[in-house]
Amino acid sequence: MDKTKIMFNVHVTPMPVVVGSTKLEVVDEYVYLRQIVRLGKSNFDREVNRRIELGWAAFGKLRHIFSSDIPQNLKTQLYNQCVLPVMTYGSETWSFTAGRMRKLKVAQQAMERAVLGVSLRDKLRNEYIRSRTRVTDIAQRISKLKWQWAGHIARRTDNRWGRKVLEWQPRTSRRSVGRPPTRWSDDLVRHAGS
Repeated sequence: MDKTKIMFNVHVTPMPVVVGSTKLEVVDEYVYLRQIVRLGKSNFDREVNRRIELGWAAFGKLRHIFSSDIPQNLKTQLYNQCVLPVMTYGSETWSFTAGRMRKLKVAQQAMERAVLGVSLRDKLRNEYIRSRTRVTDIAQRISKLKWQWAGHIARRTDNRWGRKVLEWQPRTSRRSVGRPPTRWSDDLVRHAGS
């Protein structure tokens, strides 16, 4: 049975909480709706790493099919329908940096090499491997999911929290020193302009 947990933000000192006879475990992160939630911290790096691990787990369960003699187009369909959705679940809400996207692409390229049974020592270019596997590029899938979610938010006429969170401005007018962190909308502005 999963223990009951409680999270505190950085402004509160964690202290033991007892409800009835149950002592709540104090944690700094928690998996909720299959995504990592961390208060006061960016959870995107941890979530990308977690999604890569889950993608490899899904790939490993199907490894006997990927290494079999079935036609490549069936392996491609299996990858696109069973592994890629695991790796991109919830990605429409992430803010992406070049490093986060690179991690996902490297994991996908490693999986494609495993499907074909080639290694890095074979010195085959990624373009050649992609032309043989024909799997959906993870960056394109994430971009498509992000556009779909942006359209969904833009079409809303009610006053739900999704649009409020997107348009939220911090209370203070000052920001911390340095480059601001990448925001969710930065990807959309980069592709479509303001």
